[in-house]
Amino acid sequence: MSNSKMEIVYREICMLCLVEIKIEKTIFSMASRVAFFVIGLSLIFFHADADASSKAKFSYSDETGPALWGGMSGDYDTCKTGKSQSPIDIVTDKAVLNKKLKPLKREYTPTNATLINHGYSLEMKFTNAGPLILDGKNYTLSQMHWHAPSEHTINGASYDAELHLVHQASDGSLAVIAILYKTGGADPILAKVQSKLDELAKEKCGDDEESQIAVGTFDAWKLRRNTRKYYRYVGSLTTPPCSENVIFHVFPKARSISKAQVEALKAPLQSTSKSNNRPVQPLNGRTVELFDELG
Repeated sequence: MSNSKMEIVYREICMLCLVEIKIEKTIFSMASRVAFFVIGLSLIFFHADADASSKAKFSYSDETGPALWGGMSGDYDTCKTGKSQSPIDIVTDKAVLNKKLKPLKREYTPTNATLINHGYSLEMKFTNAGPLILDGKNYTLSQMHWHAPSEHTINGASYDAELHLVHQASDGSLAVIAILYKTGGADPILAKVQSKLDELAKEKCGDDEESQIAVGTFDAWKLRRNTRKYYRYVGSLTTPPCSENVIFHVFPKARSISKAQVEALKAPLQSTSKSNNRPVQPLNGRTVELFDELG
């Protein structure tokens, strides 16, 4: 074969190689785009599932009750796996007196408030009700809500209702004051919003709905009542997602609430959450500290 013919063949072979390389690149590029498209769709569906699961509806009975919260959503895993869960039974003989604890310093102020019916609980949300100053750190009172019967027990004894004052610091950490109630005379604080509770009870909401009623200015200062004794421990939210490292202060001296007020707290709730108390959780070696001004 002459040199000129060999050169022509060589050129044709090179052209074929270039075409093959271009085809391979095109196929690879298309495959890559398809792969990225599939991955993108997967991420979209994953986030959609995550958003859906984070909104899993829970209650206090049937298939969505406390015993099953941990399996309802990945966001609720801590309800099942957590080792510092709330509420607990406070055994007074096992509480450790801590003389370094101080009276709780609260500087609550009048603020705008809104009553919210979540279906599983009633919450009063505040704009800015002032701080709880704890170990030199400010926790702003952001909301309060009720449970009936009580969630915490003392020496195994339950109470007719329990109020949680939820405070949040600028770093997101939480501190809760738990106030126990037994039936008797009417609670003056609850009496101020009794008509609003009645309004909530008349509104019908679906399982995925909430109802709200403006309360107007609420004098949060009246929530502050000096106590000479409280129990302190590290626990969790008592509803999903059951997040831990929440500092609880439980006042053992019960306040008074009327039977009518207890019923008013339950009336707006869904049928599966009329009794909205989570059962007590294992202590798992945690220490319950006692502040006793007289001790």
